[in-house]
Amino acid sequence: MLIRPVGEKERVISIDVMRGFALLGIFVVNMLFFHSPYIYINPYTWFQVPGDYETHKWIDIFVQGSVYPLFSMLFGYGLAMQFMKSQEKGTSFNKLAVRRLSILLVIGCIHAFLIWSGDILITYAIAGFVLILMIRLKPVWLVLISALLFLVPNGLLNGLLYFLGKLEPESLIIYTAIQKIEESIVAYSLGSWGDIFSQRLDDWIYMSGYGLIVLMILFTIVPFLMLGAAAAKLKLIERARSLKVFWIIAIIVGLGAGTAIKWLPYLTEPNTLTMTVQDTFGGPLQAIAYAGILALVCTIPFMQKLLSPVAKAGRMSMTIYLMQSIIATTIFYAYGFGLYGKVDITTGTWMAVGIYVLQLVFAEIWFMKFKQGPVEALWRKLTYRNNLSEKDENEVNL
Repeated sequence: MLIRPVGEKERVISIDVMRGFALLGIFVVNMLFFHSPYIYINPYTWFQVPGDYETHKWIDIFVQGSVYPLFSMLFGYGLAMQFMKSQEKGTSFNKLAVRRLSILLVIGCIHAFLIWSGDILITYAIAGFVLILMIRLKPVWLVLISALLFLVPNGLLNGLLYFLGKLEPESLIIYTAIQKIEESIVAYSLGSWGDIFSQRLDDWIYMSGYGLIVLMILFTIVPFLMLGAAAAKLKLIERARSLKVFWIIAIIVGLGAGTAIKWLPYLTEPNTLTMTVQDTFGGPLQAIAYAGILALVCTIPFMQKLLSPVAKAGRMSMTIYLMQSIIATTIFYAYGFGLYGKVDITTGTWMAVGIYVLQLVFAEIWFMKFKQGPVEALWRKLTYRNNLSEKDENEVNL
């Protein structure tokens, strides 16, 4: 028997809704990087216009660091669902999973080095390879190992930053790199394709922590994927109606504690420590709360219908994600309209929302004729090329 992608009738609409909302949040955050040299500034002192300051503050508290953990958990959830499906059918999982993730890695490299430096697909692909090694573990072990991988190193790091700040307070200051800002604006708004490629590569290396991305993947993304895989094995989203008490508690704790932590830079002195604590611990707690809210909302039939456009965007999440990069870089880079550095944060945020709404319309129209997004269809075809007949390819969907 062959491994097949998840069929349309097998889909869990609440998972697609979560992906769809996460895509909006990701775009709102990424837009900061698309239209300005955000990675090189101190965001707590840079924005002087009240409207921009307030817009950034609310993005920082409720979106930044909170949506990518949700998307990561959903990635692990989906991979675990495929694993369980292969077990039910008595088929091999590892070979196709490795091929699937390898293709994702290639797509991520194309995206990172030829379109936009803030790519997350490379990270997911590498973290996915690690998850494959542990995906057969029981949910309790997945949760325990993910907690250890996440809490121990991140706790030590933040403890080290705390004591370092006590010894040398200046070491925690967030600096604005003026020269880097000027180089970015010149390259992206006025430069040739070669200039943009060079700047994109520099940005990717900088955002990757000059190689420290490997530690970030192991101690941050992998735990999120493992937590998502454990949730999938327990069917926490599918059983949201019967697990209402569990999800209500998760929402109250996650939203309360997570939001309180996310406020830290605005209640105390904003520095490297408070910014790191904010995203490392506050973001994931909020992500769990957001998942719970959407899981419960989607138990209401009327809300499922109302959120159908968002679910359709979630069904073609990779297409939507890559489209956002292509559209935004065309608007802001020199080979397009060259608006890089010329748009304020409030305008950029509304642009992200407007483009996302157009993407919802696109997804609605696309699924009137097709069963998958274009990138998803290509990904499926490359992954299952030896395992699906032509008839199968027309009848099933990832």
